[in-house]
Amino acid sequence: MLAKDTACQYTLFYLAANTEVSEHTSIRNDTVSVLEGRGFLTLSGEEIELEPGVFIFLLANAPHALQAESNLSFLLTLSEKSTDIN
Repeated sequence: MLAKDTACQYTLFYLAANTEVSEHTSIRNDTVSVLEGRGFLTLSGEEIELEPGVFIFLLANAPHALQAESNLSFLLTLSEKSTDIN
């Protein structure tokens, strides 16, 4: 974890090539900002390609999984769930 306050948690994630994180959910909203590498995020059944520069917003409780094709790093931000998302 890089930093944490009462509203957000910031974590630098690294997945080695050919590894995966099985489907799960989070009680918080998440953002994923890909820094390097390639892979896929499956979000509510939809496959999204991950590559540097990709930014993804995930609503709380959305089922998602990750798969790294090459060494993959991204900034994960967890934020408090809000009912007013625009």
